[in-house]
Amino acid sequence: MSDIVILAETGSDVPASEAAELGIELVPMHVSIGQKTIDDGDLAPAEMLEECRQLGVLPRTSGCTPGDFAKALDRIHAARPGAQILYIAYSAVTTCTYESARTAAEGRDYVHMFDTRHVTIGQGFVVTQTARHLAQNPDISVEELQAWSEELAGRMRMGFVPGDLGYLRAGGRLSNAAFVGATLLRIKPVIELIDGKLVATKKLRGSMEKAAIGLMDHMAIQGDYDPELIYFVRSSGLPDSIQRAAEAHARELGFKAWRWYDTGDVITSHCGPGSFAVAFPAAK
Repeated sequence: MSDIVILAETGSDVPASEAAELGIELVPMHVSIGQKTIDDGDLAPAEMLEECRQLGVLPRTSGCTPGDFAKALDRIHAARPGAQILYIAYSAVTTCTYESARTAAEGRDYVHMFDTRHVTIGQGFVVTQTARHLAQNPDISVEELQAWSEELAGRMRMGFVPGDLGYLRAGGRLSNAAFVGATLLRIKPVIELIDGKLVATKKLRGSMEKAAIGLMDHMAIQGDYDPELIYFVRSSGLPDSIQRAAEAHARELGFKAWRWYDTGDVITSHCGPGSFAVAFPAAK
């Protein structure tokens, strides 16, 4: 039986409870609120947003440091000295975490890694499904598992509609500026991961519910997709009516199952309250 540990950042939005169930280790990213910096997950996102509101600031994020990774790698290696570690990374072009991990992994031949070129549940889908694949194939080698995981990451589609464009603009996370002032025109941009970058690709008009359905359709028409499972993610404040509409539309699109996730502090800092995202793989 192989001894493999899967490692990812908290920005994957895999909740701690699911990570513990699947044997996934999470390294904290960070959020600054005024002069205070916290680990991703230290505060409930709604509480973080309220602190920002009271201070009149927007949250700022930072990636995992080499020290964060060294601490995690040391802890895992001490507990399971024979284990191979597979780090399934948050998009390297959006943050320093991948480079931090490479620095911390120097001289550690038991650490393997690759860049998913995704964030939040795009990365989280790959991380959790890789953990499940490992559980179903306990004799798989770390090289085989990494190849399986990379193939899945290459098929992932992930897009979201921000609840407040000001958070993305303030964080400098868009690679274009086509949607500055969009909220004044009731335009909601679709943000997709293209070559690892967050790019505004489509304009949707109308209510957030219409935008959520429009996002799902936009992602679905890009080609054949695997209908087994779709991941949804919501940030604090997304109305229940939108969640029910998304589930109903998932059925119409032929998805057999879905899972809901909540954005953590880091992703909430980028997309703002009331955001909605989907992730699913293209067909093989």
